[in-house]
Amino acid sequence: MAPATTSPAPCADCAPSEGPVKHINGSNGVDKTHVGIANSVASKGVETQAEAPPTRFAMPFMNRDSNSNVANFKIIESTLREGEQFANAFFDTETKIKIAKALDAFGVDCIELTSPAASEQSRRDCEAICKLGLKAKVITHIRCHMDDARIAVETGVDGVDVVMGTSKFLREFSHGKDMTYITKAAIEVIEFVKSKGIEIRFSTEDSFRSDIVDLLSIYQAVDKVGVNRVGIADTIGIANPRQVYELTKMLRSVVKCDIEVHLHNDTGCAIANAYTALEAGATHIDTSVLGIGERNGITPLGALMARMYTEDREYVMGKYNLKMLRQIEELVAEAVQIQIPFNNYVTGYCAFTHKAGIHAKAILANPSTYEVLRPEDFGMTRYVNIGSRLVGWNAVKSRAEQLGLELSDEHIKIVTAKIKALADVREQTIDDVDQLLREFEQQL
Repeated sequence: MAPATTSPAPCADCAPSEGPVKHINGSNGVDKTHVGIANSVASKGVETQAEAPPTRFAMPFMNRDSNSNVANFKIIESTLREGEQFANAFFDTETKIKIAKALDAFGVDCIELTSPAASEQSRRDCEAICKLGLKAKVITHIRCHMDDARIAVETGVDGVDVVMGTSKFLREFSHGKDMTYITKAAIEVIEFVKSKGIEIRFSTEDSFRSDIVDLLSIYQAVDKVGVNRVGIADTIGIANPRQVYELTKMLRSVVKCDIEVHLHNDTGCAIANAYTALEAGATHIDTSVLGIGERNGITPLGALMARMYTEDREYVMGKYNLKMLRQIEELVAEAVQIQIPFNNYVTGYCAFTHKAGIHAKAILANPSTYEVLRPEDFGMTRYVNIGSRLVGWNAVKSRAEQLGLELSDEHIKIVTAKIKALADVREQTIDDVDQLLREFEQQL
């Protein structure tokens, strides 16, 4: 096949490859050094379509648990509740509505809101979002107290999430109540909310520092009175994946209702913990956009999508509008005045950027060699850095073909050596590389 005279079309936010790329997957953090590589890539002058990844990426010897929900889970999106606890967060009503609509269009199952008992404006915002007619269920998060419950059921929410601390730390230094009181209060609130035709979840707080006998006792008690879900909360981010797996599996064996997990990321385990919870039988995962929340936040929505995509691509793509992910993250990032990290899951500007020569060569032949996620499934674009000392001649060859230049492999290798020598002094821009390629051809 004859070399293409123009570069493959990158994403809408990127400048053409014929010139410098001004935005790497929506970010201007890298300028003038990367070339967009289309989803249909060229190797040895022949275009080959990137192979679709398998529906599951699990190793052949890995079998799912009988209770596993990794291909049948639901998301409780808590940006408008947990996310409001982020240090920089202040969402006015208009912003809350924009975020709620975006999350609904993305396909989350539930949108969790700050307790309407928190403030008068919180109550009005809750009522406003309930009136939007979203497909997602609108739920709110309250203390295990009848006063809060009475306010919540009057807002029009589809569900109420109730929480009360059960660890010795919270029982002594927070609410000061014993387990008998907690169980009685939980049952009273559950029966009241259910009488209004509204679904309800009861969660312990600081579950992983709570006594296991206390936990199982209260979970069984609320399950008997018909709670829709029970919740496990790693409130301080202390749990590791094995602990989450064991507690979830144990809970799954003693309750019939759904199981929700809320996992903080203080020690970096939130994503792995969410996955193992689903393996053990949890049904719902709490997330927030970019993971924002109290302290270091909770399981990020985008990260969970990436993790679960590798487990069951068909399920994830069939349920969630993955191409909206960057839009939602940019909306929230702007609202809380932060930058999306360079290494953010899926949408960070380095997520699909390749630099090392051996990587670039394989990517040009078949992107699945070094990409477990297909960028096009998320509305993203892959890039190869061709101005680095690490560049390989296959990437330079691909660029020459994009420019329509007639250069042999030996010629390409000579130019590549020049690029490397110059890049030892400073990284070369695309313009620099293009000039070297054109000048070399003219000298032949």
